[in-house]
Amino acid sequence: MNLEEYFKRIGLHGSFEKLDLATLKLIHKQHVMSVPFENLSVHCGERITMDLEVIFNKIVRRGRGGWCLENNYLFGWVLREMGYDTTTLGSRVFNSILKDFGPLESHLINKIVIDGKTYIADVSFGVSSQLWEPLELVSGKDQPQAAGVFRLIENGDFWVLEKTGRKPEVPNPDFAKSSLVNRKETKQIYGFTLVPREADNFFESNHTLQTDPTSLFTNKSICSLQTPTGFRALIGWTYSEVTYKPEEGVDVLDMRDITDDEIEQILRERFNLKLQNKLKPASNKSWYTL
Repeated sequence: MNLEEYFKRIGLHGSFEKLDLATLKLIHKQHVMSVPFENLSVHCGERITMDLEVIFNKIVRRGRGGWCLENNYLFGWVLREMGYDTTTLGSRVFNSILKDFGPLESHLINKIVIDGKTYIADVSFGVSSQLWEPLELVSGKDQPQAAGVFRLIENGDFWVLEKTGRKPEVPNPDFAKSSLVNRKETKQIYGFTLVPREADNFFESNHTLQTDPTSLFTNKSICSLQTPTGFRALIGWTYSEVTYKPEEGVDVLDMRDITDDEIEQILRERFNLKLQNKLKPASNKSWYTL
C-alpha cells in the first residue's frame, strides 16, 4: 500500500507535503468524485472485510468503490500516512421511519485537527447527503456546500449532522411519487460522539450490515458517485442523474428504470466500475432517499 497509488486512483499527482486545510479539502473532494459509494459486493456474492490491505486492493488497484467502513477507513489511513492528526469516530445513522438514530455505530467517520481547529471528514455517505469537503466542528454554524447547507449541532457530548437542501424537481412523471425522492427540506443524517474508535469497534456492524435481512444494504443495491454538478445513482434498477441548481432553489432528479441488460454498461460508463462477479440488483422496500 502506498500513497502514490491512492493519489493516482483519485486523479491527483504530487507529494502534498503541506498538511493544511486546502490540501485536505482537495483530497476529500477528489475522493468523492472518483470513488463511488457502493454496496454492490453484497449483491455479487462477495464478502466485505475491514482488512485495510483488502480494501486498498479493491478500491485503489481494482477501481471499485465501497461503503463507509471501506472508504472512510481507507481515507483515515491516507491522512495518517500523510501526517495529519486523525482520529476515527463512530456515528449512528438517523432512521427517518423510526425518527431516531440507529442503535449501532455503523458509520465510520474521521476527525482531523489542523492548526488547533477540528474538522469532520466523511467521503462515504453518498447521494445528496455526501460532503464534498470536511466540516469544521463548530456547533450551529451554517456550512454551505454544493448539496445544500450542512450543520453540526452539539447536544451535550453528542453531535448531530443535519442538512438543509432544496426542493426536488422530477421531470419524469413516472417517478413523481417515488419513495426515493427526499421531500424533507431539513433532515438529520447521523449523530456521533468524539470518543476515539478502533477498527474492531465496527466489526459487528460490518457483519450485520451485509447479512441481516432487515439491513438497508441487503435490501437495496446502491451505487452513487458525485459529479461536478451533482451526483449519479443506481438504486436497484433505478438510474438517476441529479443536477444541483442552487440559483433556482431546486435539485433536478432525472430518473428512469433500466433493464438487467443495461446494468453492466451503466456501471462502466457512468460510474467507471467493472465488477468481477455478476450483480443481482435489489430494491426491496426500505427507507432510503436520494
